[in-house]
Amino acid sequence: MNRAEAWQLVTEWTQSESLRRHMLAVEAAMRAYARHFGEDEDLWGVTGLLHDFDYERHPDMSAPDGHPFTGLQVLRERGTDEVIVRAIAAHAAERTGVQPSSPMEKALVAVDELTGFLTAVALVRPTKDIRDITQISSVRKKWKDRSFAAAVHREEIEQAAQALGVDLWTFHVPLVLEAMKGIAADLGLDGSEAS
Repeated sequence: MNRAEAWQLVTEWTQSESLRRHMLAVEAAMRAYARHFGEDEDLWGVTGLLHDFDYERHPDMSAPDGHPFTGLQVLRERGTDEVIVRAIAAHAAERTGVQPSSPMEKALVAVDELTGFLTAVALVRPTKDIRDITQISSVRKKWKDRSFAAAVHREEIEQAAQALGVDLWTFHVPLVLEAMKGIAADLGLDGSEAS
């Protein structure tokens, strides 16, 4: 599945602008990690773009047809590369039983929740512009405040970065932040939505 086909699937299945933006953020982060590892940017990017495409229609993750099970079935029916399907299954290992083992699978787990956290950090800034986050220390300060973006599983992000063999604060957070800055307008994080 190429990028255009993946985006068509995302827009067909997902009406929520914030969920679409989340998938775009994960795509950008996955492309950045593919470059870092010398891997196929399109493959990694499409994986990131598709990882939650079925969530809006099937949010009950405890149901047999909930996210990501319906999405995995749809992708297989469309002949999507099993490498992509497996990575998406691995990003929900606690439900699918598929443990992340490849660098791409580990990267997907590592960037998924972090993109949401960085979005939250940007949105509380007066400018609502992610490009204004110039100090990782400001992200770290929010990280330590457990009441901020409380739903974000910080331990999962920390463990995933460790599994990737990268340092959370000197490599992982800066890489994902820079990837998101590169598509700030697409994410609605370019200050245009500041009140």
